[in-house]
Amino acid sequence: MSAPKFRRPPGVAKPKAVEIPIVLTPEEIEAARSWVLYEDETIIVLNKPAGLSSQGGRIKAHTLDDLLWAFARPNRPRPRLVHRLDRDTSGVILTAKTKPAAAFLGKALEAKRFRKAYLAITAGAPEPKGGMIDSPLRRESIGREAYMRVCAPDHPDAETARSRYRTLAHNAGAALVELSPDTGRMHQLRVHMASIGRPLVGDSRYGGALMLGGVAAPRLMLHAASLTFPHPLGGERKITAPLPSDFRTMLAALDLPAPEQPRPATVDQDERGASA
Repeated sequence: MSAPKFRRPPGVAKPKAVEIPIVLTPEEIEAARSWVLYEDETIIVLNKPAGLSSQGGRIKAHTLDDLLWAFARPNRPRPRLVHRLDRDTSGVILTAKTKPAAAFLGKALEAKRFRKAYLAITAGAPEPKGGMIDSPLRRESIGREAYMRVCAPDHPDAETARSRYRTLAHNAGAALVELSPDTGRMHQLRVHMASIGRPLVGDSRYGGALMLGGVAAPRLMLHAASLTFPHPLGGERKITAPLPSDFRTMLAALDLPAPEQPRPATVDQDERGASA
């Protein structure tokens, strides 16, 4: 006998999938809350671990977007992701706790009012040691995988892409570089660095070394170190995230100095910002 069918009352809309709460384990809730770098009434800034997808994906495991249910409150929407990081990239990621904050930050992101700084490890230093990479990118699909490729400006699928880089430390075999994207294309920093012959260590998709100095790369060596953005309540915030242990261990193995660690939940703001 088939199960009885239940009908929704007239006028009651079917809930969207994103509005249906996801049941998390106590361990997942504890982990998500441990990643908080900064929180106020409008935003939560998290330090995403490597290996966690921001959203979607084909891996049947909870994404960061799912884990935001750890911050849900009765009769209030759960926080929303404002931007994404690649699955194997660690570091600062911003969420909005209210719809007005999400709308404000979404418009600020589109207007290029966000400033992002990443740290990465490469096999050898770029030459020159710093500069701008201004190379359009296009998307290419191979099977079920999507890749980005450098292309000519007049290519029909070309998207403007600009990345700044500077070498912070280097030796004969490796370098620590700071990367700052002026645009926000998928895999932009990874593809741009590969295009100048310095793919990121651990980046198998774009030709990065999987072993360097006799040490295996634990993952893509890319960390979102800081994010500067206009705050929904006024002023500007700069949130920094400390280097994860795997990144620091790799630097030590390559005899590269680690940048000075920021204090936990380091927040800088301009004079218009309210106290954190």
